[in-house]
Amino acid sequence: QVQLVESGGGLVQPGGSLRLSCAASGLTLDYYVIGWFRQAPGKEREGVSCVYDDGSTDYKDSVKGRFSISRDNAKNTVFLQMDSLRPEDTAVYYCAADQHPGKACGTDYYCSGYGCPKYYPDYWGQGTQVTVSS
Repeated sequence: QVQLVESGGGLVQPGGSLRLSCAASGLTLDYYVIGWFRQAPGKEREGVSCVYDDGSTDYKDSVKGRFSISRDNAKNTVFLQMDSLRPEDTAVYYCAADQHPGKACGTDYYCSGYGCPKYYPDYWGQGTQVTVSS
């Protein structure tokens, strides 16, 4: 059974830092592209960052220079270091895994009567809450 388990969320003041972890079991992360998504209350889920199986990375414009994604294949874990946090970063953060980059990084999505965009990686974690507030 495949599981992705996020941890590291919490309450932090603006300008603070958090480090999120996404630990995998039941699959070997070496062969997967891993994405971080977030969903704020009342908003659609959005892609934040992803790390490809060759170690290259991608970031949403609003987090460039503040967030850093990395992978430790030996620990089967992906990390998201978040610095200079802002109130608008408040959301539930999810990690996702897929062997297809578009599905893991959020460039592949569909639209339905339930909203747009809808992402569909093979695996999702359960999410961890990040709250940035003074």
